[in-house]
Amino acid sequence: MNNIILIGMPGVGKSTLGVVLAKVLGFQFIDADLLIQEQERKKLHQIIKEVGINGFMEIENQVNASIEAERSVIATGGSVVYCRQAMSHLKEIGTVVYLKVSLSTLEKRLGNLKRRGVILKKGQTLKDLYEERVPLYEKYANVVVDEKGRDLEECLQLLLEKLDTEVEG
Repeated sequence: MNNIILIGMPGVGKSTLGVVLAKVLGFQFIDADLLIQEQERKKLHQIIKEVGINGFMEIENQVNASIEAERSVIATGGSVVYCRQAMSHLKEIGTVVYLKVSLSTLEKRLGNLKRRGVILKKGQTLKDLYEERVPLYEKYANVVVDEKGRDLEECLQLLLEKLDTEVEG
């Protein structure tokens, strides 16, 4: 249980905050999306295009469920919360942190969703996706960090405080 797993919507800053958090804690940093791309030798959007949403989620589930790590910050893909086996494994090996951001902030941050490898079903909007995923993020989270009105440094400090509390509690 000495890993920190970051979950949340695409564009919330899991990788950005994760790298800084890993440096501060002296941990390794693992980006699950990069593990998927490395294994498949393709970019996320190419994988989704080739094997479809369900095929991609099978790969995402397998990769995340097989992560073996100690003293690591793990940034997951936004859709990992659909993968029960992966989420069960991640909760066993660490503290799951939900990086929460408002829909309006996400809309400002995100560009081309398809190019980012974001899983959108036919006709689904970012708002639909957000409303579908937020309850899952909340369900799996041990800790929630609301980024509202906070910059990277402030989010990092809040997360460190919450992790201290989690460890002591």
